[in-house]
Amino acid sequence: MERSTPATGYLQRASLQVASVGNNIAIQIAAGSSLKAVYKHYYTAEDGAMTLQQFIILFGAFELLLSQLPDIHSLRWVNAICTASTVGFAGTTIGATVHDGYRIDRKEVSYSLQGNTATKIFRAFNALGTIAFSFGDAMLPEIQSTVREPVRKNMYKGVSAAYTIIVMSYWTLAFSGYWAFGSQVPPYILSSLTAPRWAIVMANVFAVIQIAGCFQIYCRPTFAHFEERVQAKNRSCRSCLWRLMYTSAYMAVITLVSAAMPFFGDFVSICGAVGFTPLDFVLPGLALLKTSKLPDNLGSQYAVKVLSAAVAVMFSIIGVLACIGAIRSITLDVRTYKFFHDM
Repeated sequence: MERSTPATGYLQRASLQVASVGNNIAIQIAAGSSLKAVYKHYYTAEDGAMTLQQFIILFGAFELLLSQLPDIHSLRWVNAICTASTVGFAGTTIGATVHDGYRIDRKEVSYSLQGNTATKIFRAFNALGTIAFSFGDAMLPEIQSTVREPVRKNMYKGVSAAYTIIVMSYWTLAFSGYWAFGSQVPPYILSSLTAPRWAIVMANVFAVIQIAGCFQIYCRPTFAHFEERVQAKNRSCRSCLWRLMYTSAYMAVITLVSAAMPFFGDFVSICGAVGFTPLDFVLPGLALLKTSKLPDNLGSQYAVKVLSAAVAVMFSIIGVLACIGAIRSITLDVRTYKFFHDM
């Protein structure tokens, strides 16, 4: 692989950090929502019912416990369970969505966009970030594929497999959700399902298990940064204490933001705009412009450079527009709901 320039490397680290933190916030909101959905199926009384914020705190406590494991390699068993849960979540949720879609009176489902022209435009910007977010997990097999030679061939296989899985699972779920519920479908699809009850409970359980592992994957870069600062990679009592301190501080901040502003769709969009758009689309184009391994033919070199520059510029513009749409949505939600609103 080619070595990146200092500016590109800094942008890559900054984008990864934003993507990691934003993803953890969105994950914690989703986990709290799923836990509350399971809880509501078995506890129907309003008095004394647990709130979304309480479930977010419970999930945060569980992730703090997992965060005490030394490194990502110690989470192999967690990742294996989460991978199986991803397949179970996608299959169960798609089936329940289609089932609900046939039960609903199709004449009452509207596919038209609501609001004035400005609202539609900003929602379109917001959707760009959400689409970019859906490709975010493709980074993981891409990075892991660089460990074995030949790097280019393995990266292509890893990314191709990741995109295929994304299209077959999350994109299929997105299309089926839009077909079933129209333009009023909520950002977190599980909150709109009504039947069958066992499938909804199962889908929410799969979701919690799946994102429990995802949370660890995205918080580890931040933990690694702290470890480098305090040199706490060994397992002495002092390093364990340092680890407990910085993981607790990180989890406290993530939990506080998630509980105060539980707007899942908004954080997904801003994370996709600021984090995944540069990582997945802009930086690869810039890296290709810097590489010396270009075609020998002068015309082919020029075509590759023009195409790479065009992709980088186009997705930079898309990232900015998506960020504007996401920030506007968060601002409107904060005005509509009070902080720590029980969604």
